[in-house]
Formats: sequence, structure tokens, C-alpha cells
Amino acid sequence: MAAKTTKKKVLKKKVAKKTQAKPAVADYAAPVIESARDIWLAGLGAFSIAQAESGKMIEQGNKLFKDLVSEGAKLEKKTREVAETAVGDIKGEVESRVGAVRQQAADNWDKLENVFEDRVARVLAQLGVPTASDVNKLSERVAILSKQVSEIGKPAAKPRKKAAKKTASKAAAK
Repeated sequence: MAAKTTKKKVLKKKVAKKTQAKPAVADYAAPVIESARDIWLAGLGAFSIAQAESGKMIEQGNKLFKDLVSEGAKLEKKTREVAETAVGDIKGEVESRVGAVRQQAADNWDKLENVFEDRVARVLAQLGVPTASDVNKLSERVAILSKQVSEIGKPAAKPRKKAAKKTASKAAAK
């Protein structure tokens, strides 16, 4: 039985060792598990904070974007007003200059036309060609003379008919 008792003692020692070993492993595993859990919770917290901050940042970004759009619209309005004023001023100045140039061109054209007409009239006069005024005067005179000639011919034709009747009646009487 002594062998049995030694075997029992050896078994008890082995069991005692095994039971003592399990709490030692549990002692080491517990902090690791707790640390892993803490890491997981820290990750969830970081995610939650990041999500909340990103919402705030998105809101700030949207507000900033709206502010930028508003400022851009104001600047565009001011720029348009300045540009329209400048264009209006330039347009008025250009129209004024164009009007002056047109008037000067018309005046110069009239002068050139008069010079040309005078020179042509002098050349035609040297050649003995009558002017339009000469032709008009002549046409009026011809019209007057034609009227006078036709009037002279009318009274002479009427008395001839009477004279022809008188001669016819005289001849019949004889």
C-alpha cells in the first residue's frame, strides 16, 4: 500500500500543481482580456467622438460654404456695377467721338462734292456744254414759244372757215 500511497501523493501533487497552474493562467489572462476590452471600448469611443466631430465639421463646412457663396454674390454684384458703369462711360465717350468723326466726314464729303462740282462745271463751261440750269431755261422758253405758236394758229383757222362760208355764199349768189 505504500506504493499506492506514494502514487496517491504523486497524483495529489500533480493535481495540486495543475490546480495551482490554472489560477496563474487566469491571473495572466484576466488583465489581457480586460486590456482588450478597454482597447475595444476606446475604439468605440474614438469612433463616436469622430462621428460627432465630423458632424460638427460638416455643419461648419456647410456654413462656411454658404458664407463664401454669399460673399461671392456680393462681390459679383459690385463687380457688375463697376463694369457696367465703366462700359457706360466708355460707350458714351465712343459714341461722342463717333458722332464727331461722322460729322467731320460728312462735312469733308460735302466740301469734296462742291469742289468736284465746281471743277466739272468749269470744264464743261470751257467746252461750251450748257449747264442743267441752261437746259431748264431753254426748255421753259421752248414751252412758252410752242404755246404762242399754237395760239397764233388757232385764231387763223377759225376765220378761214367763216371766210370760206362767205365766199361760198357769194358764189352761190352770183
